[in-house]
Amino acid sequence: MKIKRILVSQPKPTTPKSPYADLAEKNNLKIDFRPFIQVEGVPAKEFRKQRINILDHSAVIFTSRTAIDHFFRIAEELRVAVPDTMKYFCISEATAYYLQKYIVYRKRKIFHSTGRFSDLVEVLKKHREEKFLVPLSDIHKQEIPSLLNKNKINYTKAILYRTVSSDLSDLKDVNYDVLVFFSPSGIKSLLQNFPDFKQNDTKIASFGPATAKAVKDAGLRLDIQAPMPQAPSMAMALEQFIKKHNKRK
Repeated sequence: MKIKRILVSQPKPTTPKSPYADLAEKNNLKIDFRPFIQVEGVPAKEFRKQRINILDHSAVIFTSRTAIDHFFRIAEELRVAVPDTMKYFCISEATAYYLQKYIVYRKRKIFHSTGRFSDLVEVLKKHREEKFLVPLSDIHKQEIPSLLNKNKINYTKAILYRTVSSDLSDLKDVNYDVLVFFSPSGIKSLLQNFPDFKQNDTKIASFGPATAKAVKDAGLRLDIQAPMPQAPSMAMALEQFIKKHNKRK
């Protein structure tokens, strides 16, 4: 069977011009988007059990826009007035600019890195006198605490939001030729929603080593993997696989 229908387990791109739009057009494909996971905030009552006082910290480390949203959400729910003196250390310039949603940007001390957490740690090392708060999801990269510990950064980890499986019951009778995953949580969601899932001829594509491992650990067959030297993006990996596969059919 030729590959004709693909389900990408992420939100639909916000711009009409995306690598997936090009892929669909060039290869006569139908590509649907559906997040397999969603983020929900940890309620204030639950956060209090972590025994963390936001005002005990002089700086906040933000690794994502989601972390920013939930930091200010929890501060509001706890009626904590975040002082103007609070410093913000962001993983990227785009993340730093997102702070404008909540604060007067030009009046605050804001630092940012290149998008790599290891580079951000180099910035943090110049501010060792600060006591950092790190808002995170219950599922987060272990690189974050390990690098902070290794470099003896004074920090507190705060779990402010969690990743949960989406309800995919409406997909029960919908068949796709390829399922595309970007995180181990996506694989977990697939099996939670469809415990009797049989892969059969369905191709599975994964992005990143952790997702690839989750596919194999679940006893599923991994057909398409990215990033690879010849395919640094998922769209490229899909295109290369589909061209070969459809040519044989």
